[in-house]
Amino acid sequence: MRKAIITGIAGQDGSYLAELLLDKGYEVHGVIRRSSTAANPRLDAIYQDPQVDDKRLFLHYGDQLDTSRMMQLLSSVQPDEFYNLAAQSHVRVSFDIPESTVDVTGMGALRVLEAIRLLGLETRFYQASSSEMFGSTNPPQNELSVLHPRSPYACAKVLAHHCTINYRESYDMFAVSGILFNHESPRRGETFVTRKITRAVAAIVEGHQEALYLGNLDAKRDWGFAGDYVEAMWRMLQADTPEDFVIATGEAHSVQEFCELAFSHVGLNWQDYVKYDARYERPAEVDYLLGDPSKAKEKLGWEPQVSFPELVAMMVDSDLAALRNPVVDLTTEPEHAHTHP
Repeated sequence: MRKAIITGIAGQDGSYLAELLLDKGYEVHGVIRRSSTAANPRLDAIYQDPQVDDKRLFLHYGDQLDTSRMMQLLSSVQPDEFYNLAAQSHVRVSFDIPESTVDVTGMGALRVLEAIRLLGLETRFYQASSSEMFGSTNPPQNELSVLHPRSPYACAKVLAHHCTINYRESYDMFAVSGILFNHESPRRGETFVTRKITRAVAAIVEGHQEALYLGNLDAKRDWGFAGDYVEAMWRMLQADTPEDFVIATGEAHSVQEFCELAFSHVGLNWQDYVKYDARYERPAEVDYLLGDPSKAKEKLGWEPQVSFPELVAMMVDSDLAALRNPVVDLTTEPEHAHTHP
């Protein structure tokens, strides 16, 4: 049975990737941070109690800042694959906490790469790079485009990206970066603009909210479905040779277009509800990100399956269902929040 470690398993991408790997027969080890609210709702559907004999998903407490813990986990699990998805991933927030963003998002990758090297493991390493690294580079952006980061988050991702390349070239490690353009889902964090929009639409429909406040409506992004993108991550680590890939849909849409589709899905006019708030503007804006996924299509056989309108509708419907069918309180620590081994 192949083994994989996923940092950031409790996040959007981590939960979809865990499901994919379990479906493929893997034993999956996820790294989670200890907190007073230890619930992981994105994982509830796939987590089993520790007493289950055929259990294949294990959660471990750990942190990208703790090198000794990373080495301990790597030594104990001896994974075939390591997916580094953990990060302080909110671009706007990275301007408020730049130092910790770089430490977790940038140095975190370096710590894992160095641990794999020092332990002499044959583990294949995947780094979650980001389209934000391109910043103001003219679209479309591909694997050879110039990197011009425009936020502390993007700078941190550039550090991790180049560390991955350096360890591949210096130590002959199977280390790759997936340069993923924006990918969303009903599991997207509530403070990200796409989920903020779809949650507001649901709240307005149900009479819980009157308006939605946003910043730059003209920014264009290449938006895909996170469930499609984790398949690309896995395919990168199955290749014969380690290479970096841009993962994108090849089409871009503005924040305004996202609003238009989200509100029209429930029969509303977005202009009646969306208001501007300068507080949501970034100090340095990224205006236009559009990925060229030609290499991934040719070498990995990967293509996105969910269209932009389908993605928006999926997210709105999910947030409407969540409002109409509220779940139980998840603020207390669940019985299944155990570490292993």
